[in-house]
Amino acid sequence: MATAATASATAATRFTLLAGAGLRSRASRLSTAVRFQRQRGLTTTALLKTADLRPKEQGQPETLDYRVFLVDGGGRKVSPWHDVPLRAGDGVFHFIVEIPKESSAKMEVATDEAFTPIKQDTKKGNLRYYPYNINWNYGLFPQTWEDPTSANSDVEGAFGDNDPVDVVEIGERRANVGDVLRVKPLAALAMIDEGELDWKIVAISLDDPKASLVNDVDDVEKHFPGTLTAIRDWFRDYKIPDGKPANRFGLGNKPTSKEYALKVIQETNESWEKLVKRNIPAGELSLA
Repeated sequence: MATAATASATAATRFTLLAGAGLRSRASRLSTAVRFQRQRGLTTTALLKTADLRPKEQGQPETLDYRVFLVDGGGRKVSPWHDVPLRAGDGVFHFIVEIPKESSAKMEVATDEAFTPIKQDTKKGNLRYYPYNINWNYGLFPQTWEDPTSANSDVEGAFGDNDPVDVVEIGERRANVGDVLRVKPLAALAMIDEGELDWKIVAISLDDPKASLVNDVDDVEKHFPGTLTAIRDWFRDYKIPDGKPANRFGLGNKPTSKEYALKVIQETNESWEKLVKRNIPAGELSLA
């Protein structure tokens, strides 16, 4: 009887050890898969609660070391470029604020750093500023990318600028660096910056009092008269004080319809998917 019990116990122990090893092996495989997918910006997106996201500062503003990371509800860093989902449902998109309206520090996502935090741009080791304040909240659509290897036949054959798509949010509230807003696109401007295509999507936050009144490019002119011209002129001229030529705009120098803007968003989202799946060489871009 004792021998049978011992044998049974031994068998049970072996089963437990084997099962534990199997579970550890499976857990290891899952962990590896998660790490692999996280590097491609896929897994976190599926689980992310955008309402819990918040900016977290590191360092002092207006210094070379200053960074604004995006963290989730558990305090874990996520990439504002790769991990925040582009679409919020019902024709609404997530927008990451890099530069609050009425400010001049040239903040941007560090596309070559892990977790792509927001930092102040530099030139020759010096912090960059616009020559005057930008009058709208400015930032990017996550999970988009303007492919520098792809020529756009609609816009003079210009190639993408190797960055996420830029967004100009025209609402009345001044947002903060790192805010994640829900917006609806209204129009697009095809800026050509030193030969590179640099789309500007005009959008409005759903929280704005006038959001329900504007649904396409013509509504912008009706309820925000002069704004589209002001946006175009601001981005056309901001480099002139530094002795550089004015930027140009394709598509007849005019803003597009909402339908065309949505086409731009879709195409650049597809380019981003190719990038993170490594169908296109990433170069120095961080996919983590």
